[in-house]
This record gives sequence, structure tokens and C-alpha cells, in this order.
Amino acid sequence: MDPAMLDGFPEEDKAKMMGMIEAMQTRDSLKMYNNLVERCFSTCVQSFRRKTLEKDEERCVSKCCEKFLKHSARTSVRFAELNAQSMQQMGGPPQ
Repeated sequence: MDPAMLDGFPEEDKAKMMGMIEAMQTRDSLKMYNNLVERCFSTCVQSFRRKTLEKDEERCVSKCCEKFLKHSARTSVRFAELNAQSMQQMGGPPQ
């Protein structure tokens, strides 16, 4: 969130709002990370014969994580594009 959007609010309220936003972002990041670990582990790990992953499991986990992170990055970029487009439409055409 752009802190400039909070102009006009008292400093105390701005600080509270930014704290809440940071907490939400941290929570969302942890949820995404936990989802990634659960999904890739469930998909890739087939046995518990050893303490370490087997080579094919390790490759699978790496590929799974890579795909998940690329997807998340692309989704974030697309969301930012749509958000900018929406903001531009709300504010009218640029002068």
C-alpha cells in the first residue's frame, strides 16, 4: 500500500494502519510458504526410508518450488498491472 494514500489521517492512525498492513503481508507470506512446502512435499516425497531426500525427490521438490515461485511472481505482476489499469480508469485518462 502506498503510504501517501493515508494523507489526512492522524500520525497515530497511519502508524496503526501500516502496522496492520505489515502484519497481514507477513501472514500472507507465511501462508504462501506453508502452502508451497505442503504441496511440493506431498507431490514429491514418496517414501521415508532415509533421513535425506532421494535424488529424484530432490529434483521434484526443486522443480515444484521453482514453478510455484514463478507462478506467484507472474500473478503479482499481473495483479499490479490490473491495479494500475484500474487506478488509471478511476482517475480518468492521463493528461
